[in-house]
Amino acid sequence: MMSGEQDPLLHSSKTKGGLRTLPFIIVNKAFENVASLGLTPNMIVYLMGSYGMKLTTGSNYIYFWSAAMSFTPVAGAFLADSCASRYHMIGVGSVISLLGMIFLWFTAIIPGATPCIESQPDECRSPSLLQLGLLISSFILMSLGAGGVRSSAFPFAADQLSSDYIARSPNIIERVLNWTQFASGIAAIVAMTVLVYIQENYGWKVGFGVPVAFMLLAFLSFYMASPMYVKLKPKGGSPASFARVLVAAWKKRHLTLIGRDDLLYHHRKGSRLKIPTDKLRFLDKACIIVNAKEELTLDGEVLNPLALCEIEQVEEVKAIIKVLPILSAGIIVSVNGITTASVLQARSMDRHLTENFEVPAGSFGSFLIFAIVLWILIYDRILIPLATKILGKPAHLTPRTRMGIGLVLFTISVGVAAIIEGVRREKAIQQGFSDNPSGVVNMSAFWLLFHSLFAGVAEAFLVIAQTEFFYSEFPKTMSSIATNIGSLGGTVASLLSTLLMNTIDSITSKGGKESWVSSNINKGHIDYYYWLLTGLYLLNFFYYLFCSRAYGSSDAQYMLRPDDDMISDE
Repeated sequence: MMSGEQDPLLHSSKTKGGLRTLPFIIVNKAFENVASLGLTPNMIVYLMGSYGMKLTTGSNYIYFWSAAMSFTPVAGAFLADSCASRYHMIGVGSVISLLGMIFLWFTAIIPGATPCIESQPDECRSPSLLQLGLLISSFILMSLGAGGVRSSAFPFAADQLSSDYIARSPNIIERVLNWTQFASGIAAIVAMTVLVYIQENYGWKVGFGVPVAFMLLAFLSFYMASPMYVKLKPKGGSPASFARVLVAAWKKRHLTLIGRDDLLYHHRKGSRLKIPTDKLRFLDKACIIVNAKEELTLDGEVLNPLALCEIEQVEEVKAIIKVLPILSAGIIVSVNGITTASVLQARSMDRHLTENFEVPAGSFGSFLIFAIVLWILIYDRILIPLATKILGKPAHLTPRTRMGIGLVLFTISVGVAAIIEGVRREKAIQQGFSDNPSGVVNMSAFWLLFHSLFAGVAEAFLVIAQTEFFYSEFPKTMSSIATNIGSLGGTVASLLSTLLMNTIDSITSKGGKESWVSSNINKGHIDYYYWLLTGLYLLNFFYYLFCSRAYGSSDAQYMLRPDDDMISDE
C-alpha cells in the first residue's frame, strides 16, 4: 500500500466497526452456544429414555450429530468467503438454528412424538420413521444453523478491526479469540448447569423450550447492531477455484521453475503479491504466464480458467495443503467416548454437594468448561502480564508451542479418567451393583473433576492456538475458512469415534462376553477403552512434533487486509 493511501477499514471505522460492535457479535455466538450446548449433556439420557436406544446406538446418533456440527462450519466458511457474506451467514444461521431447536422441542411437547415414556420403560416401542424423522430433522437444522453462526462469528468480529489498530496491538487477535472463548465458556457453563438442572427437574418440555428462547435472543442481539457493522464482500476462493488451480498446475507440470523470479505471474489488479511464496512450488505453475496473447485478453482477463490462475488463488490452495498435517494431529484428541460415558458414570456416583443439593449428572461437563474459562483468565490477565513485566518485553507463547502443550495435557487427562473409572467400577462390583448400572456407588462423583481440569486447560491451549495459527497462516480473504478448518478435524474425529466404538463393541463382545462399552457400565470396561485412547493420544503427540518440525517457518506475511472493493455498505 502506498504511503498516501488510506486503509479502507480505518476509513470505514469512523462510522462503522470498531470495538463497540464486538459485544453484539460475541453475545450472539455465546447465546447460540447456550442454546446448542444446553441440549448436548443429557441428550444420551433423552435418547435412551424417550427413544429406547442402547448406549452404542444413542452414542452413534450423537456422534453423527457432532460430526455434522463440526463439518457445517467448514462448509459455511467456504460460502462466507466465496459467495455469501459473513454478515448474512450469521443472520441466516441464527434463524435455521432456531427452527431446529423448535423441532426438537416438538419431540417433547407433541403427544406420541417419541415411542417411549421414561416412567413406563416396559411399554417402549421401536421408533417409527416419522418419530425418527422429526428427531433427525432437528439435528440437521441445528447443524446447518451452527454452520452459519460458527463459521463467521470470529472472522466477522476481526473484520471490525482496522489494520492500523491491529498493527498497534499485535496481540489483539489472540485477545479477541480469548474473549470469544471466554464468553463461549461462560455460555457453556450456564448451559451445562442451569439448563441441565431445568431438564432434570422440570422435564424435557421446559428443558428443550429454554434453548429456543436463548436462540431467539441470539438472533435479536446480532441484528441490534446491524447499522454499525463493517460488512465485507466475499472474495475468497471456492472449491471450484481450488480445483482450477490443481488442474492448471497439472497442465503445466512440464514447465521448469529455474529463475522463478524472472517469470511472469498472473495476479489480481492492485495486488501487493507479485511472486508466489516458496513452499509447494509445484503449484506455482498454475499462475505462470507462458503466452500472454493466448492466455489473456487485452484487458488482462484470463481466457481459460483451467489453464491460468491468479497468484492469490494458488496461495489459497497452498494455505490449505500446508496446514493439513498439523490439522490432522488435532483429530485424535477429539476421538473419545468420554462425553457420553461420563454422564452415565456421574449418575452412578454420589453427586451431593451438600446434604440437600445434588449436582445433576449432565452438569459435570460444565466443570471442564469452567476449567477453560478459569485458565483463560489466569493466562491472559495474570501469567502473560507477569511474564511481560519480568522479561521487559511482550511475552507470548507461539501457537504451535501452545498446541503441543495442549496435546500433552489431553493425554494426561484421559489417563486420569481411566484410573478413576477403574476405581469406580471396582467399587460398584464390591458393593453389589454388577447388574444394576443405576445403583449409586459409595464414591464421590467429584473425582471426575480431575479429568475435567486437565482436559479443560488442554482445550484452552489447543483450540485457541489452532485458531490463531490457521488465521495467521491463511490469506485474509480466507478468514472464515481459517478459523473453522479445525472443525473439519472434529468432523473426522466424530466419525472415527463411531467407528472406534462400534469396532471395540464388536471385538470385545465376541463369544458372549460383555462389551467394554456395554450399556451396563459396571459390567463393561470403559476404563480399558480410556487406556486405549491414552496410548493413541501419546502416539499422536509424537506425530505432531514431526508435523510441526516439517512445517518449518510460518508465512504470516500473507495475512493481508482487504482491498477497497471488499467493503460493502449494505
